[in-house]
Amino acid sequence: MTAGTVLVVRPDSAGDVLLAGPAVRAVAEGARQVVLLAGPHGRAAAELLPGVSRVVEWRTPWIDPSPPPMTGPHALRLMRAVQEAAPELALVLTSFHQSPLPMALLLRLAGTPRIAAICADYPGSLLDVRHVVDEDVDVPEAERMLGLARAAGFELPPGDAGALAVRRPLPEVGHLTGPPGYVVVHPGVSAPARAWPAENWTRTVHDLVRAGWRVMVTGGPGERALTARVAGGRPAPEVVDGGHVWESVADLGGRTTFAELAAVLAGASVVVVANTGPAHLAAAVGTPVVSLFAPVVPAARWAPYGVPAVLLGDQDAPCRGSRARVCPVPGHPCLSSVPVARVVEAVNHLASVKEVVH
Repeated sequence: MTAGTVLVVRPDSAGDVLLAGPAVRAVAEGARQVVLLAGPHGRAAAELLPGVSRVVEWRTPWIDPSPPPMTGPHALRLMRAVQEAAPELALVLTSFHQSPLPMALLLRLAGTPRIAAICADYPGSLLDVRHVVDEDVDVPEAERMLGLARAAGFELPPGDAGALAVRRPLPEVGHLTGPPGYVVVHPGVSAPARAWPAENWTRTVHDLVRAGWRVMVTGGPGERALTARVAGGRPAPEVVDGGHVWESVADLGGRTTFAELAAVLAGASVVVVANTGPAHLAAAVGTPVVSLFAPVVPAARWAPYGVPAVLLGDQDAPCRGSRARVCPVPGHPCLSSVPVARVVEAVNHLASVKEVVH
């Protein structure tokens, strides 16, 4: 398919945007330019996606975790941005529990001539390409979105296997991390139901250092208290490399941009992280992941995609499939039951896998 400007809509979190990467590349292969509509939580990830020509930001009231009021002026801001982009086609990418129809209505009012989406509900005249999938079958989100792109007539370029990816080159971060070969520990999450206890993260860092690893503790600006606690739980020895002295534990909380975080993850042997955006960012830079995965959403859909991974956590716990943001089960057993020793064991296993692959 050959198209002019195509609008791809994915107004969710950074991880959701990264998972849209294969679909975006398929569209870019057959379009003159791709404009990606993202929310504020996903914009930085959108700007890293290969194939994206321009990013438009709009907070989507039925998607954003802290939604703005759905007012006429707010809707007009989106409609004006869409009219300026003048797409001849829009792909509305959603997760299985989201409806594309509110966005399709606004795009239609903005004059978008063709709209494609996965939709179980009757769309009337809101969609031109209604792609129906069996939502009882758990398909990885990246493949689900790529399926919509194919239904709309777009295919990945020859030689593109459909893995997650980011633009290269990434920023230089050696001044933060020292040489490659460390482990990244990312303790923060966007929803409490997905969190592993902070004291477990602290013990993991300590035990990784005892096992001979350098550890980078990463997090966003709002997670500095958590990363300081996790990184500073115990005094650590120093490692000497080439005349430079590198601390065994570095607290990088709030010290990186999203692109710099991608570079930090790319230099790691393994990333230890819950089900949150950096898990997908690690996959996008090809680094193995120890995934502390709460089953509030299906791992078959949202586990790290396309890289070696060890999935930890009771996937049959009572919270399974609840989509809860706060754990509904006292004691948070699905993750609190994961022993620190199992995490360290998984790190050592995946590090050996990465050495074999590279």
